[in-house]
This record gives sequence, structure tokens and C-alpha cells, in this order.
Amino acid sequence: MVSAGSARRREELRDFLRSRRERIGPGEVGLPVVGRRRTPGLRREEVAMLAGVGVSWYTWLEQGRDITVSGEVLDAVAGVLRLSAVERAHLFVLAGLNPPVVVGGSVEVTVEIRALIDGWVRGPAVVRDRYWNILAFNVLAGRVFGCDDGEPHNCLVTFFTSPRYRGLPELWAAAAPGVVAAYRADAALVPHDDEFQRVATELAAVEPEFAELWERHDVGAPIQAVNALRHPEAGDLYFDATTLTVADHPHWSLVLYNPRPATDTADRLAALPRLRLSESA
Repeated sequence: MVSAGSARRREELRDFLRSRRERIGPGEVGLPVVGRRRTPGLRREEVAMLAGVGVSWYTWLEQGRDITVSGEVLDAVAGVLRLSAVERAHLFVLAGLNPPVVVGGSVEVTVEIRALIDGWVRGPAVVRDRYWNILAFNVLAGRVFGCDDGEPHNCLVTFFTSPRYRGLPELWAAAAPGVVAAYRADAALVPHDDEFQRVATELAAVEPEFAELWERHDVGAPIQAVNALRHPEAGDLYFDATTLTVADHPHWSLVLYNPRPATDTADRLAALPRLRLSESA
């Protein structure tokens, strides 16, 4: 029995495919225009031919019938219909498949995102890519995590190699399994992308504790646990971290850090600028 939600999704698929097909003329895809055409845009059989699928199968797809659909075939149809990345993802959802993850894309952090993290004055804020490389950070993140040393930073590598995180060994050990499980879950979203494996392989070669946790193959959501580190100037700092997805760059994450209640972290953060001034005096 077809649920109401499934029936509605198939109706949307039918209307979406027809509307995309009708907006493309045969001349735009290299087909001859002969005589008067009764319908606007491409015919179903033309889409099927260009996509390399059977006419009956494409007709059933556009009719929203319950048929087997693969990502490869949908990609071919999306190419013929000249779908944008957003439209392509929409097609996958309507067909009952997970939308494809876009690999690559711009790494230029927009002025608006920079303004957002700079305006987060309660604590550190960073923007990281899908591999957990930090793309942008605010002033407090630079001072707290050491991001302002001019070197590229990867959150996974830093967690396992920075003396600041390893300075609180009990809290570090409690958080480490969740950190690795979250990274493996992110890697599973793009199994064909070797960059995740490169980061993990290089880190495992120098950090046995990471190698052991990585071999467990545990997966988990981004942890919302307490982030704790020992800052060389400010002392022990404790944060609640919240990870958000950037809507127009879904492979980016915005991580906002709040000073942990019932700790003196906020006061220690407020002292950091003064510590910097005393250093340069």
C-alpha cells in the first residue's frame, strides 16, 4: 500500500521532470528541429535516448511509478535536463535516493560568514570543511586553539597532537572515541574521496591512540560534549561546542564554542587580551 507521503513525492517527481523537460528545446541539445512540435521542449523519447535509458523506463519514471532507480541513471537524466546542483539533489530526493554529496567547490569563506564568526564574542568560532580543515576563525579561536600561528590546522589532527588538548588527559581520553567516530561518519558520506583516508593514515602513523580508535570502525554524530584544553597562558578552559551546517555550503561546518557554565572560562577568556599586552610590553 502506497503511503500518502510517497504518493505526493511521486506526483512532485512527475511534475518536476515534466517542467524541466519542457524548458529545453531540441536545438539546445543538438537534435534537429523538423516540422511543428505539439509539445514544448524535449519529448520523453528524446530524453531517454540522450540519457541512454529505455523509453518505457523514462516514461514510468516521469509518471512517478514505483520502479528501481539508480544514482547513475538519475545523473544521466540530470545531465540531459541540464539540472543545477540544487535541482539535481531535488531529483534524487523525489526519486527516493539520498542526494549526492558535492565534492570540491569554492573554499572562499564569504564576507557574511566571516562577519558571523567575528561577531561571536562569547568564545571561539571556526568554519571547517568536510575534512575538518579550518577555513576561517575568529580572534578568540586563534588565541585559544593556536590557529593564528600561520600554519594550516585540521581539527582532528590538532585534537590528537596539540599539547593544549592533551594537557587534560582524563577529559581528552573520554572525548577521543567520539571525535574519531564523528570523523569516520563524515568520511562515509563520500567513500570515493581519498582525502579522508589520507588524513587518517598520516595521523595513525604518528599517533597510536588514534590508530587504535580508527580501527574500531565506530561511527557517531558530531559530539556536543564538553571541549576542554589547557591553555599555556589562560589555564584550563572548558567549552560547550555546537556544530551547525552552513546551508549554502553543506560540506562546511560552523562550530561555536560557549564557555562552560559553572567554570571560570569566561573570566579567563576576558584576560587573554591583557595577557597579550603584557607579553609585548
